[in-house]
Amino acid sequence: MITMHQFSDAFLLEAERHAAWGAAQLQALTDYMPEGPWTADLEACLYQQGGLELRVAVLGTYDVQDRSWMWGWANPGLRGTEVVALTGAIERYGRKQGIAEFTEETLDLSGFEDPRRAAETLAFAGMGVAEAPGYLGLPAGPDSLVYFLPDDPQVPRAGLDTVAMPRELLTGAGLIGRSARRVVTGYLEYHGLPAREDGDRILADLPGGSAAEIEFDHADRIAAVRLTAV
Repeated sequence: MITMHQFSDAFLLEAERHAAWGAAQLQALTDYMPEGPWTADLEACLYQQGGLELRVAVLGTYDVQDRSWMWGWANPGLRGTEVVALTGAIERYGRKQGIAEFTEETLDLSGFEDPRRAAETLAFAGMGVAEAPGYLGLPAGPDSLVYFLPDDPQVPRAGLDTVAMPRELLTGAGLIGRSARRVVTGYLEYHGLPAREDGDRILADLPGGSAAEIEFDHADRIAAVRLTAV
């Protein structure tokens, strides 16, 4: 276990890449999930809530007392099982990209001002790397939380909404606060939109021949998002 006081630049830039589309996807998952108590059959990779049954993977767990995070792929009781197969991709990605936060089995988050928020940031970034349609963080006991990734095609994906695009980009840019450009390029890449950088602007081609222009200020924050209809 390593003790952390802040996340690495490599990790934050990766989290930023998923910030805008990920926030929209989390809202889509929240809107989709019914209310009600939940149960999970980890051997069968099944999660049930309010009459809905989903196939899931275990993303990780957070220990409230120790203020530590353990990735699902590293859990001694689950290692090598089907329920953590999806999250094993996060560890492989971390090794390929040199991102220690994805490769350390357990992370001591007690050095953060808000360890619980740090755990949520790890879950959010892991969701993005796995390209999962959101995550579910739930109490698994008085002192622990378990995080699931839906691994089921019935969960709706938040598609491109050009009307909502400015709001989604600004929301995403406010989540991590490391690189607004990374937020924008990740969002455009996720939605398969051709884009090019031009000084303090990023220009993107939208479906139907329309275009988007995202302008940045001197501090590299989003200054404006302009949509041009053809």
